[in-house]
Amino acid sequence: MAEEEDSNASTPRSFAGQSVSAEEMLKEQTVGLVHLSDFRKRRAEVLEQKEREAHDKTLGRLASGNSKSATPSAGDTTDGSASPRSDTPPKKKKKKALAKSKLSFGDDQDETEEATARDSSVSRSGSKTPGEESAARRMKANPSAPPPPKALTKASLEAEALARDNLRKEFLAMQEAVKNTEILIPFVFYDGTSIPAGAVKVKKGDHVWLFLDRCRKVGAEMGVRGANGASSAKKDNRREWARVSVDDLMLVKGDIIVPHHYEFYYFIANQIPSFSRAGGLLFDYSTKPPVTSPNEEQSDDQLEGADKDFSDTKVVDRRWYEKNKHIYPASLWHEYEPGKEFEEKMTSTRRDAQGNTFFF
Repeated sequence: MAEEEDSNASTPRSFAGQSVSAEEMLKEQTVGLVHLSDFRKRRAEVLEQKEREAHDKTLGRLASGNSKSATPSAGDTTDGSASPRSDTPPKKKKKKALAKSKLSFGDDQDETEEATARDSSVSRSGSKTPGEESAARRMKANPSAPPPPKALTKASLEAEALARDNLRKEFLAMQEAVKNTEILIPFVFYDGTSIPAGAVKVKKGDHVWLFLDRCRKVGAEMGVRGANGASSAKKDNRREWARVSVDDLMLVKGDIIVPHHYEFYYFIANQIPSFSRAGGLLFDYSTKPPVTSPNEEQSDDQLEGADKDFSDTKVVDRRWYEKNKHIYPASLWHEYEPGKEFEEKMTSTRRDAQGNTFFF
């Protein structure tokens, strides 16, 4: 009796464990599945078996031995009424079973497919025709854009070339008028001390050597003492200046030695700075043609440059410079060179010929 009671007691426990383990059965049967179709097929079979067991239990036809039987597959079913259900399960019951399922794999796939179907239906319903899409993508004209280029016809090319030629001729005429403008350059003779010598009249297009040649004539007329200073008589000094060559003279503007072959117009047009502590341009003259007519004569006091400081422009004998170039202020003089290297050299720390820094 005790053994029978134990067996009867164990039977409901095993039945209860097997009757409620449909989800576990599904897990065991779907282990190793790869395709979603196989998973859905196994799930439909398990749910169908659960429905049959619930139906038989309600009718009182479920036997205790049948509950311990293995789960039949779709091919082993012998009930004629159950076979149609296995082929085409009811749609409503299947949806209800899907809602109760706790497997994330199947639910996520179903939700993704439904969302994709909804998006595709919405996109198909809201799609536009190619004409509407092209009209929507059409860009508006930019008001700030430059005007489109004109057609390069033969007439337009000739007109453009003629306009360019006229502008070139106009510029050359203006440049020639500026070069022919007379200016006044006050200067001093320098041999350690400044000797005022007046001013020399030149044109803006003249070379530096022409200015030095006229300065040499002024020195001969004045009888300024030469570089050697051997004689104090003006007559001897005039002879000495008459024998001086232009190559033996130097033009020093501020701290810059101006080479002979440059035109004054080069420094005026390019506005070369003086690189001095006072600042300003090396030759501060106008770059525009004169307002007065070229035939109208002007006195020396009315010429441009008559009010300049004469001590800024020095005429130096090169022989004196070679002897005293290591002494201030000749030690600061540098010959002009076009380019940024010369500008950096002039704007950097001031040093003498031996490399000593000046503290002034």
